Parts: sequence; structure tokens; C-alpha cells
Amino acid sequence: MAAGWESLLQDEQQLEELALQAVDRALAEGVLLRTSQEPSSSDVVSYAPFTLFLFFPSLVPSALLEQAYAVQMDFNLLVDAVSQNAAFLEQTLSSTIKRDEFTARLFDIHKQVLKEGIAQTVFLGLNRSDYMFQHSADGFPALKQIEINTISASFGGLASRTPAVHRHVLNVLSKTKEASKILSNNPSKGLALGIAKAWELYGSANALVLLIAQEKERNIFDQRAIENELLARNIHVIRRRFEDVSEKGSLDQDRRLFMDGQEVAVVYFRDGYMPSQYSVKNWEARLLLERSCAVKCPDIATQLAGTKKVQQELSRVGVLEVLLPGQPEAVARLRATFAGLYSLDLDQEGDQAIAEALAAPSQFVLKPQREGGGNNLYGEEMVQALERLKDSEERASYILMEKIEPEPFGNCLLRPGSPVRVVQCISELGIFGVYVRQGKTLVMNKHVGHLLRTKAIEHADGGVAAGVAVLDNPYPV
Repeated sequence: MAAGWESLLQDEQQLEELALQAVDRALAEGVLLRTSQEPSSSDVVSYAPFTLFLFFPSLVPSALLEQAYAVQMDFNLLVDAVSQNAAFLEQTLSSTIKRDEFTARLFDIHKQVLKEGIAQTVFLGLNRSDYMFQHSADGFPALKQIEINTISASFGGLASRTPAVHRHVLNVLSKTKEASKILSNNPSKGLALGIAKAWELYGSANALVLLIAQEKERNIFDQRAIENELLARNIHVIRRRFEDVSEKGSLDQDRRLFMDGQEVAVVYFRDGYMPSQYSVKNWEARLLLERSCAVKCPDIATQLAGTKKVQQELSRVGVLEVLLPGQPEAVARLRATFAGLYSLDLDQEGDQAIAEALAAPSQFVLKPQREGGGNNLYGEEMVQALERLKDSEERASYILMEKIEPEPFGNCLLRPGSPVRVVQCISELGIFGVYVRQGKTLVMNKHVGHLLRTKAIEHADGGVAAGVAVLDNPYPV
């Protein structure tokens, strides 16, 4: 199997043999998902989709990878600053909450917590900032941010396990030099470090970490990686649904949170980022959690800080300088990653943005205030939505974004039940960030690893969990 890439591509049998070896190694490394048929059971599992080739040609410019890592601590500071600025959040989201019920419900809880007084004193952020590489006429790609995820930023666990798979593929091909260049990556360890620091600062040795989980969770092994890191530090994690919190969660007179009679130090949300995840009882449970003095990851203000409307507002001239005073270098690093972002409020600015998007629809993306992938609108779908929305206040619940155009490349995407073939792809790079604040003192601020996801160019939107993208590793060049 020491053949070159070109001859390998011509030999279907050899390609399929390599794919079998790669899949077996992925299973052995724990790059796993539950099946869509049995999302609540681990009796039968499958490998998480991933790329077969790493060196051919999932190449990432080293300078852009370094830039993404360097700016992550600035994004941590920015998210934390926004979460503490109630006036900025209220002003920024004022038009959105009139038309977007989900954001409005989150904001209502935020207001209730502020009115009662914030009980928690330790704050934890586990973020992932996602980027694409904008292709330019001069041949030099630019790093442009897609979004920042402030709740349930996933795949830190599985991303910790894919480097070994791709090293194995290259070693099978006798490309040991290339295999040695694959970056080590362990986001799950860094994310757990943040949770552990927050748990420690909470100051109760017998308190638990409560992971808010979905009942049907295909991506459980990604979460278990973080749980296992915490258990290695003798920090115990319990998994419960919102419904369980509604039935068995309680606060004492000091607003300490108890679940099944056990004190909770940290609440780690891996649920609660989409409207469909909330019933009336679930909203009540979320309010109970937010009112407690437990460390929430994220607290409601930090979840609001990750909305698309806030992202758009941060791109306005002068806003970063207000939120991060006296930090011009950080402001410059942040602003360099911003793509064009445009408000759709019912005013002249919004009218102009809609007119530009309708005149050149291929250059824009229409984004609602939603997480979880598969929500954005492109091309003709975007045009139809804008025609419907242009005279309605509902348009304020969306933003427009410049469409980022990476240069496509060939890769082989391995999915259970799909044929092994090379397709044209684009990639999205995510950098995981962790910060912990006690009162007004920042005690931790760091980047803790990366995630590369690759998808075929015919898929405009959607990630790994949505069944569109696959796990990958960057090969720095």
C-alpha cells in the first residue's frame, strides 16, 4: 500500500481496502456515534463519518491556523464582556425579541435573573469559534469567522481521537514523514480542565457536575470523553434531562442547586440551544437552573452573547472598542476575522441590505437566530424568504452575512453505507476556547484545540451532527 495518491485513486479495490482499514482504526479509537435507528442505546454503534485522506489534500495554511488560535483568547474575552453588559444585550436584541419567540424566551429568563440578582459568582465559557478560508483573486486565502458557539460546542471529544486514525492511514501508505506532521489535538482534556476549575472555585468537595443531556443523543461518546476526563480528576458527572430537573431539581434558601438530593456545582448544557428542545416544563427547569448559584456553562447571558444578531452588531464600527476598552491589538485581531454582516431591522439600513442581497444573491447568506446546523438560507431559497420578509417586522429575527467562498479540493468522505469515492469539498475550522471568571477576576483564558469538518460542495449548510459534514484533521502547510 505504498502507492502514490494518483495511482491509488485509479485503483478502486485498493481504495476500498484502505477505507476498511481506516474505518476499523476509527472504531478502535472510539470515533463513534450511536445509530439513527437507536439514538438512545449504545448496544449498536457506528463510526462517526470522517475523511479518508489527510495529506491528499486537506491542507490548511499554517499562518491561518496560527491566526485562528491567536484570536481565540480575544473571542473568549469578548464573549465574557458581552455577557456582563446587560444594556448592550438589551439594546442589540430589542428588535429581535419582538419577532423571534425563542430568543425572547431566553431574554425573559435573563431579565428575571437580573431582577432577582445573579446568584452565581463563578462563570465558565466553553466556546468554539468557526471559520472558513475565503478564497481571493491574489491566491492568498483569508480567515473569516462563520459564527461562535457559546452553548453545547460539540466534537471536542471525537476531535481528540481522529489524529490517530489519519496517522494510521498515512502509515499504511508508508507516508511516515507526513504522518508525523499531523497535529496532536486534545480538546476534551482542555474543556474538562475548564469545568474542573469552575468546580474547584465553587468550593464544595462533594458537589457534582450536572450534564443536561437529550434523551436521544447520538453523539454521546463525544460527551463521555469529557466526562471521563473529569472522573479522572475525581469529579463526578450525572446526566439528566430538563424533564428530570423539573421533577427532582430544587434550590435551598441560599439558592444552592440540588438534583436527587445531591448538590450541583456546575451545570453543563449539551441541550437547550433549539426551540424544539423546550416544553413548558423544560423552560421552567431552565429558569430554576439559571436562578441557582451553580456555575452554568453557559449562563443565559452567555448563550444570548452567541446569537447571530449579537455577532452582527459586534461588527459595527466602534463597538469592539467600547466592549474591550484599552485593547487595540485584540480589537484588530478580532476585526480581521469578521466577514460582512448586515442588520435586517425595519429601517433604511435593513432595506439597503435586502436590496443588495436580492441584486446579488450568490454573495450572501440569510441566517436566523438558531444553532444546530441546517438553518441558513442560500440562493433561490434566500431570495424567496427575503421577498416574503422584506416588508415585515419578522425580518428583524434574521441577519445577512457575506457568503464566504473557500477554494474547493478533492477528498474522500467515509460514511456508513455510502460508497468510497472522491468528491469536491470545502472545510470549516473550529477553535475551542475556555475561560473561567470568579467575580470580576479572569482566572483562566486559553485555547484548547481544534476541529476540522469537511463536506461536499453541494451541501450549503449543516455540520457532522446534521449528517452533512465529516470529521477531518488539518495538515498545516
